[in-house]
Parts: sequence; C-alpha cells; structure tokens
Amino acid sequence: MEDLNAGRMKPHKIIMTDRNVCNITGVCDVLSFDVAEVLLETEQGMLMIKGNDLHVSRLMLDKGEVDVDGKIDSLTYSESAGYAAKGESFFARLFK
Repeated sequence: MEDLNAGRMKPHKIIMTDRNVCNITGVCDVLSFDVAEVLLETEQGMLMIKGNDLHVSRLMLDKGEVDVDGKIDSLTYSESAGYAAKGESFFARLFK
C-alpha cells in the first residue's frame, strides 16, 4: 500500500503550557539536547529551545512529534535550507 503522506511536509505547530511543557509537531530530526538546550530540525527551519532542566519527555520522529519539559526561556528559529544547498555542514554554520 502506498504512503499517501510521502513527500508532503508535516504541519509544524508549537503548544507551550506555562513555560514548562512544549509540544512540537513537524519535527524532522533532533540534532542535540542537554539540560540547557534542545536543537531540532523542523519543517520550518532549525529550532533552538533554551532553558533550565530541559528534558525530551516524548520523541516520535515517525510522526514528527517531540515534547520538551523544563523551564523554557527562549525559542529561536534559523533557516536551514539555504546552508544545505551551499554544501555547508550544520557545525560549520553553528561556529561562524
């Protein structure tokens, strides 16, 4: 049976509750995470979540869903498609 969602972008949505729980959809990959920062590749670009005592409580990459718990201080987007087209790696962009 053919996958009807193949090739289509997953909708990207963020639901945050009381700066303590963040439910994110449209996630392609989790690039890194620790107690201070979570770095996600989403359908809308790179998403960096910064805070304290961060924890990835649920990860379902097949559905593109991630839940992050902890004290969330900031959400920051950056573009990813332009750099990949130039052949630059993620780390080369990060340390510019």
